[in-house]
Amino acid sequence: MSGVGAGEVVLGAVAGHFGRDVPRTLAKLPALVAGAHERGVDLLVLPDATLGGYLLDMHHPRPDDLPPAVEVDGPEVAQVAALCPAMTVCFGIAERVVEDGVERRYNTALAVHGGQVVGVHRKVHLPLGESQAYAPGGAFAAFDTPVGRVGMLIDFDKTFPESARTLALDGAEVLAVLNAWPASVTDRSDRLRHDRQAHLFDLYDCARAAENQVWVVSSNQTGVLGGLRFLGQAKVVDPAGEIVAKTWAKGGLAAARADVPGSVARARRTMHHLQDRVPHAYHPTLTPSALVEA
Repeated sequence: MSGVGAGEVVLGAVAGHFGRDVPRTLAKLPALVAGAHERGVDLLVLPDATLGGYLLDMHHPRPDDLPPAVEVDGPEVAQVAALCPAMTVCFGIAERVVEDGVERRYNTALAVHGGQVVGVHRKVHLPLGESQAYAPGGAFAAFDTPVGRVGMLIDFDKTFPESARTLALDGAEVLAVLNAWPASVTDRSDRLRHDRQAHLFDLYDCARAAENQVWVVSSNQTGVLGGLRFLGQAKVVDPAGEIVAKTWAKGGLAAARADVPGSVARARRTMHHLQDRVPHAYHPTLTPSALVEA
């Protein structure tokens, strides 16, 4: 992708199949990253569970058949970080942590640049049986990159407006959303684009971008793993909530040019959603039952 203007960057989201075989994934990533580099991509967002794949069953994951776990400072992460030091790359792992003799696993997103890890996010919201496989993360925090200040979310995190809003309030102008988002397991459609989950997947991406007036770069797994069929639909969404680049069910790269600070500033010039908030009216400490009573 040529012709990127001064101040512009290229944001890219990958739709692709990443399974259990970590060595195979590490062998195919160099060509994928090099292809994105040739298209001028500055921020590349790979799917959730890039290394090791996602769960085979969201409801009842088997303890003896979980994705292989790696450590943030391990050789696998270092190998990805070394692929293209000039590019910021976000990718997902099953993270292994041992503290006080206790091993925990997290569904984790990492951002690397210049051969180093520059951002870490552990998935906070764990749907269905995912809590049987992973411990929850406990925070959302943005971090600085050459494309601007970035925050990361992992699939179900984006269902909750508070997640993206927290990152926007922390200065994020780009949300990298790493997904392993499957089609509906209870109400299947013959065509993925007509699936109920396909509609929600796009809706959340666009809503989180528009309500926070930020860019959303949303990747996803494709194909089938265990009992799950993944949607694809990687996309780049601008601060007005418009999809400006998208893949469909098959693998591919959605890439778009962006003047990140300029476009965010223009979106907020008349109505600045973050500044126009009225926090005292939102009852942040109420539980759902208390909200019903209120």
